[in-house]
Amino acid sequence: MKIIQNIPGIIKVLGSLPELGKLKKEIDAARAAGDDAREQEAILAATNMWGNHLMRSFHIDLSVYGRENIPKKGEGPLVYVSNHQGFADIPTLCAVLTNVQFGFIAKDTLKKIPLYGTWMQRIRSVMIEREDPRASLRAIAKGIDYIEHGFSILVFPEGTRARGGDMHEFKKGSLKLATKPGVPIVPISINGTYEVLEKDGYLHSAPIDVMVHPAIETKGLSRKEDKELTDKVYDIVRGGLMELKAMRQNQ
Repeated sequence: MKIIQNIPGIIKVLGSLPELGKLKKEIDAARAAGDDAREQEAILAATNMWGNHLMRSFHIDLSVYGRENIPKKGEGPLVYVSNHQGFADIPTLCAVLTNVQFGFIAKDTLKKIPLYGTWMQRIRSVMIEREDPRASLRAIAKGIDYIEHGFSILVFPEGTRARGGDMHEFKKGSLKLATKPGVPIVPISINGTYEVLEKDGYLHSAPIDVMVHPAIETKGLSRKEDKELTDKVYDIVRGGLMELKAMRQNQ
């Protein structure tokens, strides 16, 4: 990473955090009162504000396809499933998904990032130790508990950033977040986020395309359907990614 070139971008990212102060108090108050619905509304307001602030700050050219598939208010809880190209995936999806609150399944190393790590946990994200199978199972169980309390989750089943290359395989078991509580899966394809940081090593503007696919119900799946679900969702997400790449090349 190019430290000097990243200073302006880091200032922009840090500058987005003070705006969240009031919503921090609202989230904490709702959680202390055990008011899940109120907490979900405050988390959604915070993620939308943060994502849109960064899209504007970095002058991101954001195109969204399949807006009709974005869940409407009251349709949660659910599990969003997206491919993972770069660090900009998270703020991009915060800007795009505007109706249903969600946290993330994220690497526990993100907890070490000042302010950012605290916010990831405040919005009901689940931090996971990928190298520890038992810890991963505990994290999945925690995510399912959140879902059963009405909180939605977004997962990147590749487990690591593809950085603009072809998608990695989806980790087995990652969709249990949806199948065990029987909530819908909303597949999402995202392209271009790696250009914001990973491509050149410093934060800057880039065009980003997002495609939201129709929801997939997971209630009442047969054993065969459950076994094939990971490959089915992978094919949908990868197909959308290929379509987004083709559209970008033809522009």
